[in-house]
Formats: sequence, structure tokens, C-alpha cells
Amino acid sequence: MGTISCVSNFIFLSKNSISSSSLPFFKKPIPIFQSFNFSSSSSLQVSASSTSGKAMVGENDLLIVGPGVLGRLVAEKWREEHPGCQIYGQTVTTDHHNELISLGINPFLKETKTDQKFPYVIFCAPPSKTPDYAGDIRLAALSWNGEGSFVFTSSSAPYDCNDNGPCDEDTPTVPIGRSPRTDTLLKAEKVVLEFDGCVVRLAGLYKMDRGAHFYWLHKGTVDARPDHILNLIHYEDAASLSVTILKKKLRGRIFLGCDNHPLSRQEVMDLVDKSGKFDKKFQGFTGTSDPLGKKLNNSNTRKELGWEPKYPSFAHFLGVSE
Repeated sequence: MGTISCVSNFIFLSKNSISSSSLPFFKKPIPIFQSFNFSSSSSLQVSASSTSGKAMVGENDLLIVGPGVLGRLVAEKWREEHPGCQIYGQTVTTDHHNELISLGINPFLKETKTDQKFPYVIFCAPPSKTPDYAGDIRLAALSWNGEGSFVFTSSSAPYDCNDNGPCDEDTPTVPIGRSPRTDTLLKAEKVVLEFDGCVVRLAGLYKMDRGAHFYWLHKGTVDARPDHILNLIHYEDAASLSVTILKKKLRGRIFLGCDNHPLSRQEVMDLVDKSGKFDKKFQGFTGTSDPLGKKLNNSNTRKELGWEPKYPSFAHFLGVSE
């Protein structure tokens, strides 16, 4: 997609315009919104709004909070749908800013102060990176101008099913108070729905070198029961589903993202072995008493959105018959 070019919406700060001791992480020019007040440990503030007004936000511009593996795929697919749009990425650190710029994503730090609002906002950051997940999502929602869509990529974990039984969009959720993990997700979802945004509960994300199969493969032996059913969705499909929801401009809805081909842990690793695509050999599962899983089905989501996955199953992705 190429490197992002300078546009009139940005001013650039370089090591020639500020001292390196003030902002030690500026190694090359980094774009800052003209209407932003950029706060750092040196209390540097930048604002060009007095001379040229707020940076113009286009009708298809997108803010991605947490532009990691999934967020970057969302950016790629969004740009395919809306060439010429601006895509922004909010991060916790500057560690990957150069990478994001090379992908055409305009990065800025979470601590950056701004009153700028965007027509499309998607929150892809995991709860492990923050002590106040719901609070972070509330801040993201406040960056939405209410015109396009606000989408939160959640997890299918809140569905209250742990007997390997069927589960769909209408299955009840785990009661608040039972599990800290599901409490965090459900409280975050509540914030999204309060702002009339949409939630997409995703099954286990994977690609060739990322996901449960890859983790287990490198562990060799795993203390978990082999008959636990899990559900999967490829990163590309999770991104295309998220983009589909964004484009629909829906309000206050919860969707489910999965490939509709649930597998036991053992079946997953059998497919990995059968594919011949990995050098390592999995040794096995040794657990007997941990909880079972659920069999997700998102036929309702597919029908309403007119969406189908590129990879209809893990076996299809690996190029082997089930």
C-alpha cells in the first residue's frame, strides 16, 4: 500500500524543530493532528488550530484503537473499500509507529489530547493492556461522531455454555460476578451498547503462525483435556466481518464471528499433523478434568449481514479434508 504521504491535515515535528531531550522517541518526522494538543512527559503542547482550523476528517475516515494483527487487516480491507480515506491508529506506545506509517496508518499515542471525532471507529485492543478496559472503550466511543459506525471486537467467551453444547447469538451470557474475564468483557460491551455501537463476539483467532494450534505445537504437551470443543475464525475473516458491520452503519447490535466448524482440541492438532505444514510434532493433551467448551453457530449473523468467511473451516485453511 506504500508509505503515507504528507497531506494538508498534518504538521510535522522533527528533531530539528524540537530538542531530542524533550521527546526522545522522535527519530523521524511523526504526523500530529493540527487540532491535537500533544502531551508528553515534557508537557510539550502543539496546536495549529488557531491558524488553520481543525484537521478535516473525511466521511469515510477510520480510527482503529489497537492496530495490531486484526486492526491492520481491518485497515487494509477498509482502504480497499474506501480508497483515498485516512486511517488513524491509536497505540499505547510508539514501538510500532514506523510500521504503521509504512502501512498507511497515521499513528498517535493514547495519551494524545484531542477533541477530534471520526465517522468510523473500531476498538480492537485486548483487555490485557489496560487496568480500565471499559474506561478505554468509553474514551474510544467519545471519539466517534455518531455518523458511521462504532464497533468493538469482543470475544465469544461470555456465552454461558461449557458442556460442548450448541451456542448461537441468542445464548444467554455468563452472569456478572462469576468470572473476572467475562466480567471485563461484558462491562466493556455494556459501554459500547450505551453509545449505540455494535459488538462482534469473535471465536478463537488464528493464522498460520498465530493461534491456539501454534501455541500448543510449541508447547509440545498441554495439560488440558483433548475433547474440549473450541471455535475458530481466521484473522482475515474476522477483519472482513468487522468491516462488513462498519459499512452497514448499524446501531446497538451484537454479532457473532466464527467459521461454524467447531473442533475438539485433539481434532485441531490432528489436522495440523495431517497438513504437513509444520516442522514441530505435537505430543498430546494430558488433562482430564478442565471445563468443556461450546459449539458456536453464527448463521443469523451471516444471514443478516450477507457475509461468508473466506476460510469456511480450519481444515480448509490448511488444505486438508476433514
